[in-house]
Amino acid sequence: MSGWVMLALLIVLALAAMWALRVRGALLQLGAAALLVGAAGYAVQGRPTLEGVSRTVAQQKPPIPLTTLRRAFFGQFGRTEHWLIMSESFAARGQTAEAATVMQSAVREHPGDPLLWIGFGNALVDQAGVLTPASQLAFQRAIDLAPNHPAPRFFLGLAMARSGQPAQAAALWRTILAEAPADASWRPYVEDALMAISPRPNTAPSVAR
Repeated sequence: MSGWVMLALLIVLALAAMWALRVRGALLQLGAAALLVGAAGYAVQGRPTLEGVSRTVAQQKPPIPLTTLRRAFFGQFGRTEHWLIMSESFAARGQTAEAATVMQSAVREHPGDPLLWIGFGNALVDQAGVLTPASQLAFQRAIDLAPNHPAPRFFLGLAMARSGQPAQAAALWRTILAEAPADASWRPYVEDALMAISPRPNTAPSVAR
């Protein structure tokens, strides 16, 4: 059912309910005027020509939260933290397009910040559901800006894993671990991620013949 049909139906039902409750005269006119004002607001700000679509459970679920992982690599606060907080707030509500738009503005204002390019890449992956050429470019920009930092490659690997490329992600993460100090605070996150996508060995007992 289109938005206009649904809106008209709701207005008719509301007026019928007021009539059934014996609302008459000025009160009925006032109620009708309020409904028309609401309809005008919907016409201006809403999208009444779109068909109603039932969202699936997968579509309703927000993107995976990356705040903890990001802070594990870069710390709690930074001079550009507010951009990431805004973007992640949109993403948590399922507004992935808005989250990507925020990060696009962020990298335009701070083009030399690798953390923002990582956030832009993550936001683009959330929006598309997979690693795209645009998100790949954002991660590569972060790698170019911080070639010795593990975070750009880690999040690129995470995007690969989310896009059905676990082997490529595992290879990237193994390289990061091989270069990482044994006491790096973020090392357990990479190890856990690698373990999560590694195939489980078949431990079923063999049948004696």
